Amino acid sequence: MAPDALELEHFLPYRLSVLSNRISDAIAKEYSQRYSLGVTEWRVMAVLGRWPGLSASQVAQRTAMDKVAVSRAVARLLQAGRLSRTADAGDRRRALLRLSPAGQAIHDEVVPHARGFEERLLDGMPEAERALLFGLLDRLDELELRAEAAVA
Repeated sequence: MAPDALELEHFLPYRLSVLSNRISDAIAKEYSQRYSLGVTEWRVMAVLGRWPGLSASQVAQRTAMDKVAVSRAVARLLQAGRLSRTADAGDRRRALLRLSPAGQAIHDEVVPHARGFEERLLDGMPEAERALLFGLLDRLDELELRAEAAVA
């Protein structure tokens, strides 16, 4: 190995990315074939299921996804009739997104599958370890925001 080579198996961003991709791909199998939803579309729907009335920009912020990817996902979901879009009363240039009745029905069917997958994923991990894991993820989130602000 070259002396300046990055040991990816010990590089936190790489490890988190690989794990996130593997988990996202595995859970996507639960809804992609049945509902013709990709990971990005599902994330948009999940966010709007939790926080209806966001703009596409706000969805991108909440998911840390690329704005272009979110915009394309929103366009596909609108075309499929899974989202509705209305003008913001306070700023007519901004569109607010909500799940349509069809989108809400899909959301309500996928959520139990997503929760079930998470439960299977965490099966065998004691509650104390789960609490530790989520506490560490929260802490990493804080530290990442701090590191990002230091670069800006």
